[in-house]
Amino acid sequence: MSTTICQVMGFLVASLGVGGSIMATAMDTWSTQDLYDNPVTAVFQYQGLWRSCVRQSSGFTECRPYFTILGLPAMFQAVRALMIVGIVLGLLGLFVCIFALKCIRIGSMEDTAKANMTLTSGIMFIVAGLCAITGVSVFANMLVTNFWMSTTNMYQGMQNVQNRYTFGSALFVGWVAGGLALVGGIMMCLACKGLIPEESRYKAVSYNASGRNISYRTGPYKGGSGYEADPRTRKGVGYEEAPRSEDGRRPYPSKYDYV
Repeated sequence: MSTTICQVMGFLVASLGVGGSIMATAMDTWSTQDLYDNPVTAVFQYQGLWRSCVRQSSGFTECRPYFTILGLPAMFQAVRALMIVGIVLGLLGLFVCIFALKCIRIGSMEDTAKANMTLTSGIMFIVAGLCAITGVSVFANMLVTNFWMSTTNMYQGMQNVQNRYTFGSALFVGWVAGGLALVGGIMMCLACKGLIPEESRYKAVSYNASGRNISYRTGPYKGGSGYEADPRTRKGVGYEEAPRSEDGRRPYPSKYDYV
């Protein structure tokens, strides 16, 4: 029962993580304009992975997508790639995990196959979570670098060089989503151990003789001393004595009479 609960909880947590990654990737608030030195402004700017937006004081918002990828920084494109890879792996993990749930029976699927599918989906969730966390962290590092460069330019008297941007809400959504996907993947890997049947964990190997079954009877060893009794006194097959007459003589010679 605990294995089923762990598997279902891992599936739900990973689903929230994958959904959060999709939401964070689609959000436009990856970076927002810093209003620390200018709290009252007529224009507020914020940017996402796919477009940049401008919101005026009247409430009108205008967004412009990035029409080209050649003019974007290489790290920016890497963040896009990491988020897309994380989403694809997360969706594939969810698809595999649905068929791997212990509470769902599809045909004559064995528990060993479900255990392998559970482990595969768990690994996919872990990689998807790491991709989301890495992508968001790289973008945050870019913001920190540009923020301090803009601050240095402001202290040097060049206040109109460029605007400063700080963390947007999409970064925090991406961090939380990546963590949820990572935790869900770990729970799925832990549930995999409980799905493996007990008899398949310890497999005994039997060795059979390739030849015919031969039975050997053990007994005490008798060595020859050289002073054995007369073979005439032996009893057994091949050493039967001939029947004797009433006077003690044999009616015909025995085979021992010629020894």
